[in-house]
Amino acid sequence: MGNVHVGRVHIHHYIWGILLLIVVGACGLVERTPVWRTWMGLAFGIGLALVVDEAALLIELKDVYWNRQGGISIAIAIILIGVAGSILAFTRAPHAETTTR
Repeated sequence: MGNVHVGRVHIHHYIWGILLLIVVGACGLVERTPVWRTWMGLAFGIGLALVVDEAALLIELKDVYWNRQGGISIAIAIILIGVAGSILAFTRAPHAETTTR
């Protein structure tokens, strides 16, 4: 899949991430079943990854992937993934079968 352009404007993939986050947020207001929550969690993660991947572009408002600021974008992404993963790992509720009576 190539780059997406509207006229002469390049549409970066953080736009698709933001749109996906909006859709997930709207669905989260309406649907709360476990199956939907699982799929919405997956879609939220994908949308967030699309946005975080272009953090340097959002901060600098220009393509800086191969400059020093591009390295900052990678560092931001790694830190956010580490923090989010740690929060999920430490706050996940134990399963019902692991509790004692």
